[in-house]
Amino acid sequence: MITVAQIINGVVIGSGYALLALGWTILLGAARVVNFAHGQLYMLGAFVTWWVMTQSGAPYWLGLLAALVVMAVIGALMQRILLRMTLEHDLVRIMIVTLGFSYVLTSVATILFGGNAQQVKSPLQGLSVTVGDTLLSYQDILIVVLALVLFLATSLVLRRTRLGRVIRAMAEDPLLAELGGMRPSRIYIGVFAFSAVLAALAGGLLTTRSPVFTTLGGEQVLLTFVIVVLGGVGRVWGNLLAALGVGLFTSIFGALVSPAYTTGVLFLIVLVLFTIRPRGVQLHD
Repeated sequence: MITVAQIINGVVIGSGYALLALGWTILLGAARVVNFAHGQLYMLGAFVTWWVMTQSGAPYWLGLLAALVVMAVIGALMQRILLRMTLEHDLVRIMIVTLGFSYVLTSVATILFGGNAQQVKSPLQGLSVTVGDTLLSYQDILIVVLALVLFLATSLVLRRTRLGRVIRAMAEDPLLAELGGMRPSRIYIGVFAFSAVLAALAGGLLTTRSPVFTTLGGEQVLLTFVIVVLGGVGRVWGNLLAALGVGLFTSIFGALVSPAYTTGVLFLIVLVLFTIRPRGVQLHD
């Protein structure tokens, strides 16, 4: 029997997945870059948050802020390395290089932080409200609210601002946009940094609920890829819906059957959905 606790847990997990997927779908939509190191940015965001807190005694918020800054820099540097390939739309080399990044970042994280699982501690985790018979922590509320706010803000920026028009123009026709005086390199680096920041934010928020370990990135990449493809590349609200669906499935199926089979069954469902709806969840943003 499905419980309120399982539904709430699924919404929280899905909101975290949504934050992780938002950056990737914007990156993929604007620059056509498939970043296979995206999950490692999630993992590093969590570890940097944890490290700053444990090494300096800094509060959770300062550790999270430090992680966002560090990941923004790393994301910008990664795109700087990929810039020529991105401008040339060399998708095969981009995928190979980002896959290489994923292994490098995993190895560096293992050297710096060790191989043991760690957990980020948030002061909001111990505060809660009661929803029916279920306790809902303030940290969980923060994850859901932040996801909704960031999705709304991103959608508004893309549709209502000059920056959004520039990003959409770059996605439609980069060469024509460049002839129109736009600077593709700046846009691509900015979008990549934004994507890295959202990955780090998801890592710093979600790993207050479950431990983080250095090999976590690969699993997160797979889940993010599923969400982005299901939701539709560049479709903000489609990705939110897909992420919530994956989160609910993960929570409910894991509780009713077994977490061990969750990923396999999820991919089976995805294969069926792709057969029925090859273009994913078609929501007009």
